[in-house]
Amino acid sequence: MGTEGNRTRYRSIAARLAAATALACVLGAGAPLPALSQSSDVISARVDPNAQMLLEADTLIYDNDSQTVTAVGGVQIEYDGNRLVAQRVSYDQRTRRLKASGNVEIIERDGNRIYADEIDITDDFGDGFVNALRVETTDNTRFAAESATRRDGSVTTFNQGIYTACEPCRENPEKPPLWQIKAKKIIWNGKTHTVRFEGARFEFFGLPLAVLPSFEIADPTIRRKTGFLLPGIKYSTARGVGVRTPFYFALHPTAELLVTPTYYTRQGFMGEAEFAKRFNNGSFSVKAAGINQQNPAAFAALSTPDTVSASVTKRGMVGTKGRFEINPRWALGWDILVQSDKNFSRTYGIEGYDQLVRRDEIYLTGLGERNSFDLRFMRFRVQEVLPDSAGTARNPRSPWVLPNFDYSKTVDDVAGGELNLDVNGQAIYRQTLHNPAANLVRGIGGTSGRVSGEVEWKRNYITEGGLVVTPLLAARADGIFANPDAASIAAINAFPGATVNIQPSYLRWMATAGLEIRWPFVFSTSSGQHVLEPVAQIFVRPNAPYQSTLGIPNEDAQSLVFDASTLFERDKFSGWDRIEGGTRANVGVRYTGSFGGGWTAHGLFGESFHLAGANPYAQADLVNVGAASGLETSRSDFVGMFGIASPFGLSGSISGRFDETTFAVRRAEAKVGYSNQHGSVTGRYTFIDAQPSYGLPTDRREVQVGGTLKIAQYWSTFASGTYDLQSKVLVSNSVGFAYDDECFNMSLTYSESRPTTGGAPTRSVGFNISLRTLGDFGSTQGLGK
Repeated sequence: MGTEGNRTRYRSIAARLAAATALACVLGAGAPLPALSQSSDVISARVDPNAQMLLEADTLIYDNDSQTVTAVGGVQIEYDGNRLVAQRVSYDQRTRRLKASGNVEIIERDGNRIYADEIDITDDFGDGFVNALRVETTDNTRFAAESATRRDGSVTTFNQGIYTACEPCRENPEKPPLWQIKAKKIIWNGKTHTVRFEGARFEFFGLPLAVLPSFEIADPTIRRKTGFLLPGIKYSTARGVGVRTPFYFALHPTAELLVTPTYYTRQGFMGEAEFAKRFNNGSFSVKAAGINQQNPAAFAALSTPDTVSASVTKRGMVGTKGRFEINPRWALGWDILVQSDKNFSRTYGIEGYDQLVRRDEIYLTGLGERNSFDLRFMRFRVQEVLPDSAGTARNPRSPWVLPNFDYSKTVDDVAGGELNLDVNGQAIYRQTLHNPAANLVRGIGGTSGRVSGEVEWKRNYITEGGLVVTPLLAARADGIFANPDAASIAAINAFPGATVNIQPSYLRWMATAGLEIRWPFVFSTSSGQHVLEPVAQIFVRPNAPYQSTLGIPNEDAQSLVFDASTLFERDKFSGWDRIEGGTRANVGVRYTGSFGGGWTAHGLFGESFHLAGANPYAQADLVNVGAASGLETSRSDFVGMFGIASPFGLSGSISGRFDETTFAVRRAEAKVGYSNQHGSVTGRYTFIDAQPSYGLPTDRREVQVGGTLKIAQYWSTFASGTYDLQSKVLVSNSVGFAYDDECFNMSLTYSESRPTTGGAPTRSVGFNISLRTLGDFGSTQGLGK
């Protein structure tokens, strides 16, 4: 025995001792721990044989007779970023076995920690034994076993194993975690990359909920593996109870297939399959589903009959989505659905294709530092319960947009200012006329299109006194064509008191010269700092061509909201189809304030004046978009808003539009919110004055409230509701509770919705359970839907 030996031999032995740190890769092999490496090939790749090793111990003993090297007392071995701590580490050159004992702790360089009472393993990691094993990974998953053995270099068996993703209780570490899986044996096979649980049971709060005699999952080195996924459940009155059992096929590292058979107690078997493929620059997916309905009449018996679903037996869909990055600036993509009838995907909740209003599209986009490009071919459809032959069906009135095009570019330092170029184009086809009222044509039947281009230049000048002067020049041109069908021409000609001039094509233009002046005043008081900024704008333009006659379709400028947010817009129409002409001035004042204690406030108040020329908001329009907008008179309604925010979570705002002579409220919105560590509450009141000529004959008044309350460390409850004050109907309400911690979350929600005309509510119950690292299980039940 001695403390000295051959130097070359020492380095070889030391390297073998250092290799003990790589045991972390082996010991974690059988546990479903995504962060751990799982094969000896990976081990050799992770441990650098040329890395320097640091060994510290109270005593280092060489026994030449027995050919062993032993480190005793406070042993610490650091090698290639890994660390081994134990009371005793020995290596037997004859048996080629490595042993570590006494509070063994291994810390991987990626942060995983492995604890054991004793480790005994061959130096090639082919066979071995571990006693009292415990593993903690960087993603807070935990694994423990009374003992573990390894054989044949690839199969590791954990005896009396436990797996959980929950943290132990700090006050009582011996208390069972929220959930855990216990198994008599957990067998990891490094060749087949599987983890098999034998004699397993799932425990919740220490109580067994499910006994699983045997099941197998992919090991952590495999992100995807063929096999069953967690089942799901659905329910609706017409479909009945639906149970689905998804099966996943890992076809290739970049290709996968998900097959989901679902059996509905009232409608029978529905098959669903989705194929997805990934490439270096993008991905695409194809989904198909079909069913032969056993009881279509069940849909006709609903409180709101689904006549579409009740009229067919064999139903199905095929949908595809994709997106590819052509280069860092350009992308090509699509989202297309083809189905047997107009609402199959929504009726059966086909994920990704069940929207009420569907937009099928193919698009090409580009984004540069100061410019953007967007080209889209689109079709709009509504997945409603009425057949297209019904008078109120919306699909025949929904447009095809072939295509819609947008381009924008900003150029700096042009004559000392900024130059903006915008181009827009669209071509639209609609099967039938969309005229919800005698004096409204929201969409003409037939074809129409437009190409528009606009250029704008503006520059800021700041005087010594702080006055900000911004001159502006803009020019725009539009080429328009329209080919309405006979029904559309008749509807346009029926407009009361309107001059009708329908032409196949139009060319219009607009030039604008504008000036904006802002003069911010900053002043301080004992309570805080304030900024008061008067703002005045004037835009000089000729009259907009063709505004006094009907014939130009209005597709993208049907929504007009005049409030504080749009007061200083040069053109207040929401789209390109309408154009603002005449001379207009906008005046107002902005305010911001900062107060002691962290309070802040902001506000704006102002008015708009039409000074000369024809007022575009008072001129004829196929949808009467300017009617009762607050801009149709020479002097507009007043608009304003004011908001406050506190340092302790309280905030509120109020905004409105007020009649220019009586100051009567035409539009108002009030919002308040409060949040802290115990929860949050929000409230909102909205009022919109009637706009009969715009198709809104009555006032609209609505109250919305919602809130969450934390009732315990992980428990919370929530509720929300919307009440229509005009019709005195509770339009929607929901209530529920949730549990959410580091390894488990659960929610249960009950909700109701009603039409403003009254009638039976649509009720739904939804729940979701998520076990971290294992998966989700959920259901949405539509009662009476």
